[in-house]
Amino acid sequence: MKVTLAFSGVMAVVLALVGIVLYLQFRAHLDDTLNQGLRSRAGDVSALIQRNGSALDAPGRSVLVERGESFAQILDAGGAVVDASPRLEHEPLLTPALLRRALRGTFIFTRPNPFEVAEPARLLATPVTARGRRLVVVVGAGADDRNSQLASLALLLVISGPIALLLASLAGYGVASAALRPVEAMRRKADEITEEDPGARLPVGTADDEITRLGTTLNGMLARLERALDRERAFVADASHELRTPLAILKTEIELALRSGRTVEELREALESAAEETDRLNELAQALLVIARADRGKLPLAPGDVDSAELLHGVSVRFGARVRASGRAIVVEDGPATHLTADPRRLEQALDNLVENALRHGTGAIHLGAAVHDGMVELHVRDEGPGFPPEFIAQAFERFTRADPARGRGGSGLGLSIVQMIARAHGGDARAANDSGGGARVTIELPVGGPGGG
Repeated sequence: MKVTLAFSGVMAVVLALVGIVLYLQFRAHLDDTLNQGLRSRAGDVSALIQRNGSALDAPGRSVLVERGESFAQILDAGGAVVDASPRLEHEPLLTPALLRRALRGTFIFTRPNPFEVAEPARLLATPVTARGRRLVVVVGAGADDRNSQLASLALLLVISGPIALLLASLAGYGVASAALRPVEAMRRKADEITEEDPGARLPVGTADDEITRLGTTLNGMLARLERALDRERAFVADASHELRTPLAILKTEIELALRSGRTVEELREALESAAEETDRLNELAQALLVIARADRGKLPLAPGDVDSAELLHGVSVRFGARVRASGRAIVVEDGPATHLTADPRRLEQALDNLVENALRHGTGAIHLGAAVHDGMVELHVRDEGPGFPPEFIAQAFERFTRADPARGRGGSGLGLSIVQMIARAHGGDARAANDSGGGARVTIELPVGGPGGG
């Protein structure tokens, strides 16, 4: 309805402007025609005077012949009537001021019709010289025909304008309704879509127009929202599953510790197991917080200058005791020190996750290294174990996925996901592979200049 009202308003303005222009053009055309007739009539009278000048002095012999509604009058320089159409012999058509103007040059003016005072007349006055005398020829014509034609046109415009506006508004309403019908269908369908049925889509026509493209775009958005909702539901389900196991173990250990007759050693073991599960819960909560922030695009970064050698050395020191306790070694590979702009705390978190994975699932020494390739800094962690199962590499960075599908007491399957999120937050990426000589390798690629840099 608003579209129709706007269209009607615009059409009303357009029709009014067209009517005004048409009226003015028609009036100008009529005036032109009338003026041309007066000039022609004045030329005829002037020629007749110059050809039959003697008639000016012969009483009763007029050189002026009346033509329909036109009339004429000849005045001398003093304003006396020398010759005139019937009934105009006594009263001059020009006032003294107009006479003086006419003696200087031709002009056209309007005054009441000398035969019908209530009607206007258009007059032309022009000077002419005949037999040495300075005369003024005045010719005129009634403007009632012109005015009646203008009145007829105005009446026609006043009647036809509203009719044309009504017809145009009805046509505009019909066109707008037909054009917006698909939009209304999409609106009704969109109103029916709920979170219980996120797979529903808006009806889209076959025409290649803006409405169809809008529907296609909205359906694409709905598909993306559906995928996001599916990921969210899967994330919640997996997180719930991961939380259920340590909570159940923690509850069991506490219940066992509360039983009577427990020895000090048994209580100690129960408390140690509870502490282990508490650490696991804390680790999982921290991982879920990082993922939630990354999903919102708000993973906080505090970029600074990072020396790759110092970074890797710090990781090896932190894990040194645990690695040696497991009978393994952690080795920082020799290489040129590289400086990059990154958040050192986040990089330490990513490398800690990789070393933790290598410590849990790999064997042999754990190697840390850095290199520069094609303007990117590559930080890698590799072990000497059996490597990743080939079918796991493609999904290594997906959430809650593990090389061992059995969900036992161990990692949550979020470590590699967090590594990738940290890398992407810095404008880089992460990739997993198996070394040709054996062992799993995970590489973090980062731009030297930091997020958005190069």
